[in-house]
Amino acid sequence: MNLHEFYTMGGYAAYVWPAFAVVLGIFGGQWILAKRHRRKIILKIKEVSCDKIIK
Repeated sequence: MNLHEFYTMGGYAAYVWPAFAVVLGIFGGQWILAKRHRRKIILKIKEVSCDKIIK
């Protein structure tokens, strides 16, 4: 099997490569959302812990 055969996926490349792109887009979106959520949680924890120290 050469590289050209791999990229054409036996004639199914029009279905396979867009599917990979969609999956990578979903994974990337999930990663970004997880980072945002983590940042919000960390800020909330810092806010709550600072409020306890001040009181």
